[in-house]
Amino acid sequence: MKNLTLAWRNLWRNRRRTLITVASVFFAVFFALIMRSLQLGSYDYMYKTAIESYSGYLQVQQQEWWDNKTVNNVFRYTDTLEKKLLQDPNVNGTIPRFESFALAAYGPTTKGVMVMGIDPVKENMLSGVADKKVQYRLTPEAVAQIRSEASLPKKTREIVEKFEHVSFTSKNRFLTDLALDPEKDSDLLPRLARYAKFENGDIHMGEPGAWVGDRLSQYLKISIGDTLVLMGQGYHGTTAAGKYEVKGIIRQPSPDIDSKVVYLPVDIAQQLYNAPGMLTSVALHLEETGDKLLQQTAARLAEKIPDNTRMVDWKEMNEVMIQQMEADNMSGMFMLGILYLVIAFGIFGTILMLTTERRREFGVMVAIGMQKKKLAGIITYEMMMIGLMGVISGMIVCIPIILYGVHHPIIFKGELAHMMEQYDFEPKLVFEPVNKYFLWQAFVVGIMVLVSLLNPLRKILGMKVVNALRA
Repeated sequence: MKNLTLAWRNLWRNRRRTLITVASVFFAVFFALIMRSLQLGSYDYMYKTAIESYSGYLQVQQQEWWDNKTVNNVFRYTDTLEKKLLQDPNVNGTIPRFESFALAAYGPTTKGVMVMGIDPVKENMLSGVADKKVQYRLTPEAVAQIRSEASLPKKTREIVEKFEHVSFTSKNRFLTDLALDPEKDSDLLPRLARYAKFENGDIHMGEPGAWVGDRLSQYLKISIGDTLVLMGQGYHGTTAAGKYEVKGIIRQPSPDIDSKVVYLPVDIAQQLYNAPGMLTSVALHLEETGDKLLQQTAARLAEKIPDNTRMVDWKEMNEVMIQQMEADNMSGMFMLGILYLVIAFGIFGTILMLTTERRREFGVMVAIGMQKKKLAGIITYEMMMIGLMGVISGMIVCIPIILYGVHHPIIFKGELAHMMEQYDFEPKLVFEPVNKYFLWQAFVVGIMVLVSLLNPLRKILGMKVVNALRA
């Protein structure tokens, strides 16, 4: 206890030196936690986006469908099967899908597309597809009119040209990318909407209408009210061909999906491919999605579904994405390792400076009778206190920043956002909530402090008093 008191008093004999050392530990913890939170949060957001915008957490599929996605690998979906699925306590709803491929044509332009037969109401429970309808589009005509509008802010008129042909699914995103504040500049929205407002429609079960991906619509040069022609191979080798009025334009976050997706009502898709009553998959809307509960739910439902079907979880359906994320995580860990290396040298340099400055002090204390082991113990207590102050202060400062970031992610604006979207990245950085990674980063920095302590301990225990007094 006496050694602790001496160590505490020693710290504040030279406040500047102590604060510099604490600051080195503080910034080490701060940057490590912020970097890791952003990294893990971004991964979690990407997983969630991929799962909730397309695959869902669990699907019932025909046994060979996932490995061989042909229209022949379908199964019959009955009311009895639906009731069995809905009886499970973790299943809130079923989302039927009929997925296949076709050649889409409008005028002289054609492209291979992914046809998604959906129930528009049920699909909205999982992927929120209705919320992705385009509300604003900056066509060349709209850009020219906005640039000629002298009453609009100069920066907005300059930046709008860079977003030509870009579509927006919300007014906030529209205003943000045009360098406007959604709260302060909302009065400008009606004037911009005169030129960029995009009227969208809905598709309904039993009606032969289609939703088309935004990038696909621009490639085909097709718009609302135009007729889209789909041609492909139907069930058991039949011919699949049909004409569908475009009711709406949907903008998906992933450019790869957005450039090739066509949505039809599921019963209309079944008619197109001559497979009435058949589905390629049924996605399940779940109450709880934790890994353990997910496995338990899959095991229960596997006993209730027909023999020619199987339960497929999100990890199997997103295997490639998971591998890419794991590879990216390894590169992220490598970058974090470099950060730790820089931090370790910073901490070591600060402690080395502290030890060198106090060399004469150590010599005097040993010369007047203090044992080297006791002096080493006091210095150990000092370093532990400095480490604790730095680690705890770093964590305290990080917690409100991370909690704020969880609810207010970093959303990129303007040209940077547009560039990220072109490279298939969502223009958003999300923070990971405080959990075990938080303590782990602080623990690693604490270990660095203790390792850095070895140098002053070695010098104290091997110190020659005469040389120290001459320092």
